[in-house]
Parts: sequence; C-alpha cells; structure tokens
Amino acid sequence: MSSPVIIRPVAGKADIDAFLRVPFALYRDDPNWVAPLFIERREHLDPAKNPYFRHAGAQLFLAWRDGVPIGRISAQIDTLRLEHHRDAAGQFGFLEAPDDPAVFTALFGAAEGWLKTRGMKRVQGPFSFSINDETGVLIDGFDTSPSMMMGHARPYYRSRIEEQEFTKAKDMFAYYYNDSMGVPPRLRAALDRALLSPHLSIRPLDKKNLARDLDIIIGLFNDAWSRNWGFVPFTGDEIKALGNNLKMLVREEFVAIASWRGEPAAMAVTLPNINEWIKGMGGRLLPFGWAELAWHLLARPPASIRLPLMGVSRKYHGTITGSTLALGVIETVRRYHTGRGTMAGELSWVLEDNMPMRKIIEASGAIPYKTYRVYEKAL
Repeated sequence: MSSPVIIRPVAGKADIDAFLRVPFALYRDDPNWVAPLFIERREHLDPAKNPYFRHAGAQLFLAWRDGVPIGRISAQIDTLRLEHHRDAAGQFGFLEAPDDPAVFTALFGAAEGWLKTRGMKRVQGPFSFSINDETGVLIDGFDTSPSMMMGHARPYYRSRIEEQEFTKAKDMFAYYYNDSMGVPPRLRAALDRALLSPHLSIRPLDKKNLARDLDIIIGLFNDAWSRNWGFVPFTGDEIKALGNNLKMLVREEFVAIASWRGEPAAMAVTLPNINEWIKGMGGRLLPFGWAELAWHLLARPPASIRLPLMGVSRKYHGTITGSTLALGVIETVRRYHTGRGTMAGELSWVLEDNMPMRKIIEASGAIPYKTYRVYEKAL
C-alpha cells in the first residue's frame, strides 16, 4: 500500500526550487521534454517580477509522499480576465504529477478548494499563469519536442484530468511548416498579389522606436483578438516585459508591421525556437550556458522559429483586405527567415474554431501536429 499524499502550499525559496524540480523526475526518460530555464521560471513565479501579479493572485501547491515532492499545481484568479468574461472562473496551471489518480485527486482538491473559498464558481485550465502564457495540456503530438513557450506532457494526463470530472472547453492546434515543401502555386500567386497591393506597406520592427512599435503591436493584438475565446488583453507593464524579451531575442526583421492606406492594420511576431538551444542544459545556464545561448542568438539563425502573435485589425476581418494583410505579414517574415536558411517553423496556437486563420495556414502547406486542450469544471 502506497504512502499517503500530503498537499502543502508553497512557501519560501526552498519550496519554489522543489516546485521547479518536480518535472525532472517525471520526464527523466522522455527524450522530447525540454527542461525550462530555472532563472526564467523563477522570475515568472515571482510576484515582484512578473507583471501578471499586478492584476492577479495565485497559490502554488506541492504534493509530497514520503518526504519527496512528487506533484504540483497552481490555482489563480485573474481580475482582468474576470472583468472581461464575468464568469466567476478561476484557473489552474503548472500541473505535473506521476500516473497516480490519488495524486491528481489531492492536487485538484487543493486548487479547487482555494478557488471556491474565494468565490469562484468554475475552474479552467491549465494556464501557467495566463492564456497569454503557456496554455492547455498536450493531448496529441508527444513524439516531438515543444516549441518555445509551449508545453509538453505525458499521455496519461488527459485521462487523469478527465477522471476529476473536467470536460473539454477548447482545443488549440500547433501547426508545423517546412519551407522545403514549397508554397502551393495557387497560394504563391495570392502572396505575390498581396505584396504588390499599392495600399499595403510592410516594415520591420524599429528597435530605436521600440515603445511606439510595441504600442502598435499590442494595440493590434488587443483589437484583433478581443472577441476570441478566453481573451485577456496585455497591460502596459506586460508590454514592457515583452519589449525586453524582443530586444534580447530577435532581430528587427523577426517582426512585420503592416499598414493599409497609411494606418497600422496587421502584425506578425516570430521568435527563435530557443528550446532547440537549451535542450540538454538541464535548466541551467551556468557555467557555460550563457555563452552558448548568446552565441546562438547573435551568430546563427535559428533552426526553426515560432509565430506566437499574428493579428489583423478587426474591422478587416472577413474581408479580402483582411486576407491580404494576413498573407502579407506572414509572407514577409517567411521570406526573411528562409533567406537566412531557417526553413522550419511552428504557427501556434490556433483555436480549433478559428476557421479563417486555419484555412490560410493550411493553404500554405502547414499541418496540425500538436493539439492542446483547455478543460473546465463547475465548482
């Protein structure tokens, strides 16, 4: 008979370290798992450093057995999200546990209890912490490593979550694209027409005017995505954090900003898939990891990229102009990356029912190769 599972709230640096180390034992024999960087994850969990906590509160929990931390979960309430959706829904995230129903039951019991005592009527997840962070649990596509800021999981997570009476809220797809497959001739003609439109102008990010361009990018995102399922807008502080990441991670041409008749109307942001660089580092940048990562960032184009942000001004949704804008920004960043020798990329994530975007992506030859699911449950 196994020992009982004990759930304790995370309190203090030692518990944070234990929280971050839980996945290492679970994925020890999984060649596709990529250990996140401790330094980045600590900052993400730190209320003093993560701007998410300026509009949200959270509690982390650890599951212990025989004095060893074996599982983890978070419970969080985002007041900004509640203002937009008014559904009294809290969230869970950071879920990691062995294939043991007792551990999942104990972890969810703690998270759900924390949310109920604070007035929440429903729970959704996983989100770590926000829909603008790592979203959903992987339910298909375990045979490849995740792209940056995307999750990985064990196949049994789906069953263990559903045993807790969670049901599907929404699926998201990650698409894989490889330029060596070639752009279909029909789409190539459409791309060429889009870029030749006299009303369309497309430029890269201007780091000398980063604050201005970040306002444009996030303004377009908040407008384009405002009616999407689960939408939460970026705040000013989160925009600044994004700017710091963009300055470090990307060249200006990783970003395309399109104007239609002189007015900003669409954008696409790509990021290097740094998971390919940090895999094997075991979450640590010292003693040589910093130098290796800097060398990759400065000296070599990435083997693959991820396109996490793309948006077209809502007033052009469902129009030929909207399609022209979407095709234009995607093709601009594609041509830049393939010109440097980067042929592969992930377009993620895309809501299962966002058929206009899915049709554009699939017309390019990209294929859905990973599925992430968000679950929900009444409390």
